[in-house]
Amino acid sequence: MGEAISDRQVVGVLRPVVRASGPVLLALRTPGRLEGLASVRVPGSAAWEATDRDGHIDWWVNRLGRLTSLVTSIPGLGGALADRLPVQDALGTATQALLLTAIAEEYGIRDVGEKVRLVAWVLFQRDIDPALAAGKNEDFDVADEDAETAKLAGEFSQVEQRPRRITLKSAGKTLWRMGRSLLAITDELDKRPHGRFYHRAVGMLPVVGMVGDYLGERSGLKRVVRRADEWLARAA
Repeated sequence: MGEAISDRQVVGVLRPVVRASGPVLLALRTPGRLEGLASVRVPGSAAWEATDRDGHIDWWVNRLGRLTSLVTSIPGLGGALADRLPVQDALGTATQALLLTAIAEEYGIRDVGEKVRLVAWVLFQRDIDPALAAGKNEDFDVADEDAETAKLAGEFSQVEQRPRRITLKSAGKTLWRMGRSLLAITDELDKRPHGRFYHRAVGMLPVVGMVGDYLGERSGLKRVVRRADEWLARAA
């Protein structure tokens, strides 16, 4: 059995992922910014303003669920990675972290440390110390974290300064990079909310397996929302 993963290691991996999620979510919520993922009810529209917070979160579940299904269908995107690593858990965890960052923002939470605490509790059942989640420890290096954040965000890192359309493939590559970074805490990834047992059973079958995996990930996202509600109610 390998050495147990510490809270400090979890925080070191999650902070860049959470920070990189910001510009990705900006692209996803901006009409016409991401090619291949159109929607009528988008942030800033009249329909969006007429929808309550729960409706906004449902929109994010559908948006990210659709993105994940499209990403996994892009031929060759994972390349050799798909053959060697636990891709589904890595990609699923990255998507769930994105959703949790979006939920935090819908609740007005802007602090990176609080977002990290939310992600760690919902996905890995860890109650992270606020000071540690904020990066207040002797090993914390701002420059290293900035560099890792920029690496994970890729072309999304410039989306606010230089608004432009971004392709679905680039979004997929960003999710893969986030997923790869999360493999540094691989033993934690299986703790995340999954679909029902029958989704996994169908996922193991030939031909229809992709459908089972997709439905399982969508179910997992809904479980993420329920767990987030628990954390937010406790933190209020």
